[in-house]
Amino acid sequence: MSSRVISSPAQVTPSWLTRVLKANGALTAGAVATFDVDAGRGNWSTNAVLHLHYAAGAQGELPPRLFLKMVNTDLGEESFGASEVAYYTRDYLGVAGAPLVRCYDAAHTARQRRYHLLLDDLSPTHGVAADRPPTLAYGLALAEGLAALHAHWWGAARLAEAAAPIHDAAFVQRFVDIAAPGVDHILAAAGDQLEPHWPSLVRDLFARHPAALIARTADANGFTLIHGDVGENNVLAPRQGDRPIYIIDRQPFDWSLTTWLGVYDLAYAMLLDWDTPSRRALEWPVLRRYHDALQQRGVTGYSWERLVEDYRLTAAMAVTVAIEYARDGVTSRWWSFGPTTLRRVLTACDDLQCAALWAN
Repeated sequence: MSSRVISSPAQVTPSWLTRVLKANGALTAGAVATFDVDAGRGNWSTNAVLHLHYAAGAQGELPPRLFLKMVNTDLGEESFGASEVAYYTRDYLGVAGAPLVRCYDAAHTARQRRYHLLLDDLSPTHGVAADRPPTLAYGLALAEGLAALHAHWWGAARLAEAAAPIHDAAFVQRFVDIAAPGVDHILAAAGDQLEPHWPSLVRDLFARHPAALIARTADANGFTLIHGDVGENNVLAPRQGDRPIYIIDRQPFDWSLTTWLGVYDLAYAMLLDWDTPSRRALEWPVLRRYHDALQQRGVTGYSWERLVEDYRLTAAMAVTVAIEYARDGVTSRWWSFGPTTLRRVLTACDDLQCAALWAN
C-alpha cells in the first residue's frame, strides 16, 4: 500500500500505476504506457475511472479500468477515519467469499484527513442494487456475503483480537440522540401521512428502545464488525445474473455503530430499501440463509431463535435511521424518499411486534 495519499488524478502517473499493478501481481511484465481519466463524484468523495493502456508486450491480468476514490474525511461537525481503507486492506484479507471489490492500493493520513483507494472498476458488469427490484436470489447472495464478513470477527474473543470492543451505553445512546431531533420535524411536517398509532410508537421507541439495545450488549454472541450502511446504493449487483455481489463504501461517521449485532446489516438492507411486499416475502428465507451460512463458517451457540430476536431488535433501529435523515429538518430531498422509507420501517415494526421488546 502507498505511503502517500492521492487527492487528485493529476498525481497519478503511468510509472506509479506500473509499480502498483506489479506489486499486486496484476502486471507481470511490461508497463502502463498511458491512461485516460473520466472524473466523477460520490456522496463523500471525488473519484475517477482510469482507462489503462499498456506498452507492447505487457503481460499479466492487465486490468483495463481502475476506479480511484479520493476522500476528504473532514465533514465539519462529523468525520470518518480509516475504516474504508481497513475494510479493503486489513479486516477481511484471505476471507473466502468476502464480497469485496479487489483493491490495488490504498492510503490514509490522519493529519490531512484524507484517504484514497484504487479498486477494480466493475461498471461494465455491475450496477447498484437500487437499479433492480429485490429478488430471492439477490437476498440469498447478500445473506451469504454478509455472513462471510460477520463470521470472521464474531464474538468476544475475535473482537478482542480486532481491538474493536462492543460500544458502551453512552455511545449507543449517542447514536439514538443524533437522530432524535428528526422526530419533531417529521411529526410536525408529515404526521398526517402516518398511521394513527405511529407517532406514539416513534416517541416510545426513542424513549425506551435504547435501554433494550444497551441490555443486549451484555452478551457478545451475535456481535461482530459490521458494515453499518448496507443500503441499495452500497451494493453492486451483476447486470446479468445474480452473483457475485459486492458491498462497498464502509464509511461510518464518528457516531456510527461499527461493532454491533451482525443481523443489523441485513435488517438495514431489507427494511429501509425493500418495498413491503418484497420484504414480507423474502425476509425469512434470507435470514435462514444467513443463519445457515454463519454456522457453515464456524459460528456456534447462536440459535435461530436468538437471531430472530436480534432481528426484531435491530429492525426497530431502522426507524432510528429513517428519522435521522430529517434531524436537521424536513427538506425537499427528504420528501423525495423520507415518507416512503418511514412507512416501510414502521410497517415492519408492526409486523415484527418490535414494541413488545421494550414493553416491560
